[in-house]
Amino acid sequence: MINLAAVGDNAKTTLVGNVASIGYGLAAIGPGVGVGIIFGNGTQALARQPEAAGLIRTNQIMGFAFCEALALIGIVMGFVYK
Repeated sequence: MINLAAVGDNAKTTLVGNVASIGYGLAAIGPGVGVGIIFGNGTQALARQPEAAGLIRTNQIMGFAFCEALALIGIVMGFVYK
């Protein structure tokens, strides 16, 4: 909802509503895609080289943690820039 209020000669525009929820919804797309790519490629790597399962799984978990950290940063930014 956009409210227009005339203040003297200037028109002041204010944005009313919870825009942070829309921003977080858009910010969650990137980590969601990232997690899908990480586990998809990890599964392919495990199928090709089963002997490297420990290293591949460790790298998958680290990549997952970094992607989820981006999602948490996205939700916090909605509160910081309120």
